[in-house]
Amino acid sequence: MQNAWEFHCSEGEYKDPQGKPFKRVLWHHKLSYQRTPGDEVEDMFILLNEVKKQIPSITAVSSGAIASDYQRLRVESVCSRLGLVSLAYLWKQDQSLLLQEMITNEIMAITVKVAAMGLDPAKHLGKEIAFLEPYLHKLKDLYGINVCGEGGEYETLTLDCPLFQNARIMLDDFQVVLHSSDSIAPVGVLHPLKFHLESKQSNSLSGNNKTNDLCRENISSVFEVQGVNLEECKAPGEPDPEVNDLIEVSSHRLHLSKTEKDNTFSICCWLQDTSGPPTGLQGDLKLILRQIELQLEGCGLGWEHVLYIHLYISDMDQFTQANETYVRFITQDKCPFGVPSRSTIELPLIQDGLGRAYVEVLVANDQSKRVLHVQSISCWAPSCIGPYSQATLHKEILHMAGQLGFDPPTMTLCDGGSTAELESALQNSEAIAKCFNCSISTSAILFVVYCSTNIPLDERPKIHDNLDTFAKQLKLSHLDKGTKPEVLDPIFLYILVPDLPKRALVEIKPILYVPETMETPEETSCQLSSIVAPTSFGFQPADWHDSCIQKCVIPGKICAVVLSITSVVAMKICSDSMNADWSNNNHQNFLTESQMKRISRFCIFLLNKTIIENDFSWKDTMSLRLYFPPNLHVPLETLSNLFADGFKELDQMNGGTKVGGKPIFNLVPVLGAGISAACTNDIITCELFARKS
Repeated sequence: MQNAWEFHCSEGEYKDPQGKPFKRVLWHHKLSYQRTPGDEVEDMFILLNEVKKQIPSITAVSSGAIASDYQRLRVESVCSRLGLVSLAYLWKQDQSLLLQEMITNEIMAITVKVAAMGLDPAKHLGKEIAFLEPYLHKLKDLYGINVCGEGGEYETLTLDCPLFQNARIMLDDFQVVLHSSDSIAPVGVLHPLKFHLESKQSNSLSGNNKTNDLCRENISSVFEVQGVNLEECKAPGEPDPEVNDLIEVSSHRLHLSKTEKDNTFSICCWLQDTSGPPTGLQGDLKLILRQIELQLEGCGLGWEHVLYIHLYISDMDQFTQANETYVRFITQDKCPFGVPSRSTIELPLIQDGLGRAYVEVLVANDQSKRVLHVQSISCWAPSCIGPYSQATLHKEILHMAGQLGFDPPTMTLCDGGSTAELESALQNSEAIAKCFNCSISTSAILFVVYCSTNIPLDERPKIHDNLDTFAKQLKLSHLDKGTKPEVLDPIFLYILVPDLPKRALVEIKPILYVPETMETPEETSCQLSSIVAPTSFGFQPADWHDSCIQKCVIPGKICAVVLSITSVVAMKICSDSMNADWSNNNHQNFLTESQMKRISRFCIFLLNKTIIENDFSWKDTMSLRLYFPPNLHVPLETLSNLFADGFKELDQMNGGTKVGGKPIFNLVPVLGAGISAACTNDIITCELFARKS
């Protein structure tokens, strides 16, 4: 069996049977299944392929995976290849509660293999789980075992359950085979030698009435599949030749930006809308994804090096078509260590001359990422059915996919409006964070909250309050559990957009800090002699500058900044050329190019000052987005040139950044942006994220 492996380790404190404490090192592995002829997974593929042919109404496969990525990933791989939905409603459920529920529902299962500290083949093989339950919980407290055996601690054979309607299995004789006589964790297997079936009286069902009713209802849904077709699945199709033709014809429309950080950088690609023949959203997206692919290849990289993708489209009604194009470029086969996480948003692209699609990718030049990609529908968190993952951890930064207010088991948006959707999205985010041993209430660096214009105006002020309340409640729950986590002070950015997937009202995108060790970085102040005086562009320090900036800094590691230029701030920046009524006039007196130039220089000045004062440099920048609204009434090309010229001036003055042949920033057209959902009227909003190598 071929697998891609990725390891990390952690330590825990445990006690031996005598109560003496000891340290246990846990090695966690990330598995990514690759097709291997003759493997048991391929046997399952052949069987389910035949099931689909004989029973076309079958659309999903249910498995009992609770915590085993090994099992879940293999079932998901087969389902993905066959176009089936993987259902795993036990995933991440509390194992103690599940074990009790199995016993309560009269599932009679006996152990047929034991392989864990505290389990003795001579004593514990052939025992019912109901009998072993108290002892399994004792072993959990002592050694941290999984009480449902998800770590391979034990395997079971079900002899009776409510689904066995006619008879139960009676084991008459068996043999115990000792595979390992290890003194700490011996391994033994029970081999059944003889058994018979014992009829159940009157064909009646006993036990839980709800389970019994379900069994009676679905008794006619049991099928027997005859024969198996060993036909191999078709090889993946060749790349669409049309893509290369489109690139050759339309290359003059392509625009690129790229940050200059060596090991983690962003590439952004969009199309300048022209009077040429339209290619539609799918055509535009093909061009863009292929161009990014070429840029990656030019760096000696591929899609497997991409950590995160921002997919911006002009019309959410065409989301399905966009996804069809997307999955032709980003596939499981191309990303053996995990597909990138993703956020998909509708933006006013065409209005600003940006074509119908716009893509930004965050790239790392190594393979140290850890990806969480659960495609199964469960009660845990929303599934990601397709080549995009829930979260990607890379060098202590957790990049989480945009989270909607889905109810995980039904994959439908919850009722109750924007505040209810927000709470559900936060709960989903927290479930994902827990998989990385962190919490959005204590580890969040930045929350980007996308708000649909469909949110009523009177609901928007409640969004930030609800987010803040949710985070505080989570912090209190950590304290109730006796933990005192170090808490970061996150920053917030609210983006107003035309539409979101599934017509959601809110989408939240958290970025979290997940340290490799539990040690908290010491608060260190930089020596003034080591700081280069920031370039002023003619601006003098002022107290009001701080009101424009939100920042979250982890000294020596991460610097996240949101800079908000409101109309009031613009008045102060351009006080010599604006009258006092401008900020109250809904921008009816449009900004002139010279005023916009001064605002662009102020943004660069204040970002530069913030970076340098916190001992970072522009070479540490992973991403820089400049959000602007349509009512700015400054042509996109003009705005791009103003900022590009500003960065060139900065480079010439103090070598703060090297722009190379491409801009280092991404211009993102939005309906509005700001530090509050109630006020998204910024003229320009800058979002910068930097990390020390």
